[in-house]
Amino acid sequence: MRAKYLLRGLAGVYLAIVLVAPLVFVFWSAFRHGLGPFWSAISTPEAVAALKLTLITALVAVPANTIFGILAALALTRRTFRGRRVFGALIDLPLALSPVVVGLALLLVWGEAGWFGPWMIHHGMPVVFSTPGIILATIVVSLPFVTRELVPVLNELGVEQQEAAATLGASPLHIVWRITLPAIRYGLVYGIVLTTARVVGEFGAVAVVSGNIAGQSQTMTLFVENRFQAFDLVGAYSASVVLALISVVTVAAMRMLNRRGIR
Repeated sequence: MRAKYLLRGLAGVYLAIVLVAPLVFVFWSAFRHGLGPFWSAISTPEAVAALKLTLITALVAVPANTIFGILAALALTRRTFRGRRVFGALIDLPLALSPVVVGLALLLVWGEAGWFGPWMIHHGMPVVFSTPGIILATIVVSLPFVTRELVPVLNELGVEQQEAAATLGASPLHIVWRITLPAIRYGLVYGIVLTTARVVGEFGAVAVVSGNIAGQSQTMTLFVENRFQAFDLVGAYSASVVLALISVVTVAAMRMLNRRGIR
């Protein structure tokens, strides 16, 4: 019993040091001069534009990777095809690569001197140093999370229920909607939360492909770095609080949906 409580205490102390204490310090630094400076920092045109771009990026990248993650997980667990292991390795590749390398690769492909960049620019659809490049970079770095949360769940679930439904005449779409999705909802929720956190907090890849232009191609993470480099600590900490609140709201919303699904 003593060993159990000792281990719990050590785990709690470790979490307090590496997670709780820095988060408390960020909140304290943002609000120590009152609500007025905090509101002034996050209501500037540059901060509003950065928040809007971050939310737009999340609203595109998270659903796109959720849909892809479900389809990819079904393909990896329910189908046998040539190149299956290579396909799985490619999905995991963003976890092994540095985000800066991802951004550089996108720059070499979609940039002005890249493979497809000149054609896109010529037709008035630039990718790099614009919103599409930011969205593409965040999609790439957050690609594996939904898939990797769902693959073990689907393997554990098995195929008996789906095969029984198929023998009763259910269509593949009906099987996925009525049987598979309800069974994997917990893994799907965790995958969406992880994807949202990565999308909202991405810095390295976005810093390479965005151009970091205030009010145009600057996300909230880039805004935090910009304010910190300008010695505007209140602005940096205030924007960090906004990012933390977005994550908290996302987790709370997912938990609420889970509870409603249980009922």
